[in-house]
Amino acid sequence: MTDQRPPLPPFTLESATQKVRLAEDGWNSRDPARVALAYTTDTRWRNRAEFVEGREAVVAFLARKWARELDYRLIKELWAFRDNRIAVRFAYEWHDDSGHWFRSYGNENWEFDENGLMRRRLASINDLPIRDADRLYRWPLGRRPDDHPGLGDLGL
Repeated sequence: MTDQRPPLPPFTLESATQKVRLAEDGWNSRDPARVALAYTTDTRWRNRAEFVEGREAVVAFLARKWARELDYRLIKELWAFRDNRIAVRFAYEWHDDSGHWFRSYGNENWEFDENGLMRRRLASINDLPIRDADRLYRWPLGRRPDDHPGLGDLGL
């Protein structure tokens, strides 16, 4: 039996928005094994200049990422959708092991299979050094609270 990850394509505005929030919530868990379950076993990624293939490689990639990007907090926003594809923009804040803070801005293009699993993820990301005083994401680690402003509300 194939695992399904609703909402399933073809997407509507409501289901695409829900899919984006579910992805944000998963990534904010910083649990590589949990996050990887949203992807097909043969998923293909381009993340910055790195190419990742397969769910096991996703787990390894995310473990490396969150070992380096400490206190990671992410906000995603729906940009566009059609049929089985969704485009998002996002920004996340994190610090390195020296305590230097960054806000990383990016765009992702997603393609889903019929079971709602992501089979392709293309991400372009840029990092901006910020001061601790300039941080905007100060909620407790984990899921972003429903009443926390989104990217547009924060002027990002």
